[in-house]
Amino acid sequence: MNEVPEWLVGLAAQAVRAPVPPGLRPPPEGGRPAAVLLLFGDGPQGRDILLIQRSSNGRNHAGQPAFPGGGLEPGDDGPAGAAVREAAEETGLDPGGVTVIGAMPELYVYRSDYRVTPVLGWWHTPCAVHPASPLEVEAVERVPIAELVDPANRLQLRHPSGFAGPAFRVRGLLVWGFTAGVLDGVLSASGLAGPWDRSRVEDLPPDVIRLAAR
Repeated sequence: MNEVPEWLVGLAAQAVRAPVPPGLRPPPEGGRPAAVLLLFGDGPQGRDILLIQRSSNGRNHAGQPAFPGGGLEPGDDGPAGAAVREAAEETGLDPGGVTVIGAMPELYVYRSDYRVTPVLGWWHTPCAVHPASPLEVEAVERVPIAELVDPANRLQLRHPSGFAGPAFRVRGLLVWGFTAGVLDGVLSASGLAGPWDRSRVEDLPPDVIRLAAR
């Protein structure tokens, strides 16, 4: 079924109007344009979203769960084209099975100096996915929305700088940082997320800090 389901139409309508947090607002100039794909589908366990775990040997955000994506290239048809292309390269998905339904406001990731456009997609014809680019991706996972919004899987992680941000423990992944912030914003704006204990704050694990600092 190529038609985008009503639940996703509503989610996309709210997500594209989500405010940009001060810490993610792009600077007046500079930064490399990039895009990530928030690919939603109806999987074996209900509504889900595609996440990857980046290689622990990668140059940027090593070992972190993330949305598929990367920098725009000259042949891309804007952020949407880049997001789908990168997702295909990283996970082996068939671009023909994806319908792009919108894009969120541009966000700035200071550590990698990327100006990132989150692109929303509907996976109308799912296919098998895998780490198609092992040098960049260690794992690929379809994560059910029900698990992301389960209060038992939600917490805040405190960086050594003292900043604490939203995080998720799902499918053996510790989702934090930029990806968790976008997920938190999308789920909240769409009304899918219910109350959870924001006083549950844990320190970022030492092994995660070591990878992030590389």
